Amino acid sequence: MKKIVHQRKKCIGCSSCAMVCQEFFIMDKDGSATLKNSREVGGNFELVVENTKCAKDAAFMCPVKIIKIEEVDQ
Repeated sequence: MKKIVHQRKKCIGCSSCAMVCQEFFIMDKDGSATLKNSREVGGNFELVVENTKCAKDAAFMCPVKIIKIEEVDQ
């Protein structure tokens, strides 16, 4: 399992993550990206998934590097 971590407070609203990975990211009304179905943990938003699919592309495309893919300890 992997975890997608999104530091939403640092989002600059460029929408690159939402463009390359609509499965996990949407642009919110406030102009920042949102990690769909995530939960807030310590100021970040996290989502545990089996397959990160396009989230790796979103992390790569993010100009401020606020999207991380981490291994989940089981």
